Amino acid sequence: MHVRIAVAYHSGYGHTARQAEAVAAGAGKVEDTTVRLLPLTELDDELWQALDEADAIVFGSPTYMGGSSAVFRTFVEATSQVWGDNMRWKDKIGAGFTNSGNMAGDKLHTLTDIALFAAQHGMIWVGLAEYGGWNTSTGSPEDLNRLGSWLGAMSQSDNDQGPETTPCASDLRTAEALGRRVAEITRLQLRGRAAAALEPAALEPAAR
Repeated sequence: MHVRIAVAYHSGYGHTARQAEAVAAGAGKVEDTTVRLLPLTELDDELWQALDEADAIVFGSPTYMGGSSAVFRTFVEATSQVWGDNMRWKDKIGAGFTNSGNMAGDKLHTLTDIALFAAQHGMIWVGLAEYGGWNTSTGSPEDLNRLGSWLGAMSQSDNDQGPETTPCASDLRTAEALGRRVAEITRLQLRGRAAAALEPAALEPAAR
C-alpha cells in the first residue's frame, strides 16, 4: 500500500521551510511513503497536479500578525476552483503546521484557519497526538511538543536568528512526529478503503 504525502507550505524567511522539511522527514520514515515538498510561491499546473495526486496534504504557513501569510492566503483562495470541481480533495487526509517569532504569537489562530480551510474541502483532519512538554518543574525546552499544541505542529524561531539556527531541535522533532502520524493514518485510511471495496465480492458467495 503506497502512500503519497504532499507538504504544501509558504516560508517567508526559511524557518517554516525547515519545519516543512521535518514534517517530510517524519512522513518519509513510514514504509512505502513518497513525500513531496511543495513551496507555494508559484501556483502552477505542476503544483495542482501534485496536490491532486496526493493521498494527504500537510499545509504550512508562518504566523504573521496573528494569522497565515498573504502568500498562503492567496493559495487558499485559489483552491476555490478545486472546491468547485465537485470538492475533488474530499476525503484526503489534511494536517497543518506553523511557526512564529513569539512563544504564543497567536499561532493557534493560524492552525484553526488552516483546519477550517481543510474542512471546507471535505478533508479529514489529523492532529498531533503527543503529550504537551515543558509544563512541569522538571521539563525543558528539549521536550517534544514543548509548545503544547494538538491541532497541528507549532514551532518558535527567534526573530534575530536565521533558519540555520531556529526552530530548535525539539520543535523540529515535533514536526517530524506530525509527519509520521499523517503517513500512518493515511496508510490506515487507504487500507480501509481497499478492504471496503472488496467487501461486496467477499459477501457475494454467502448471499447465494
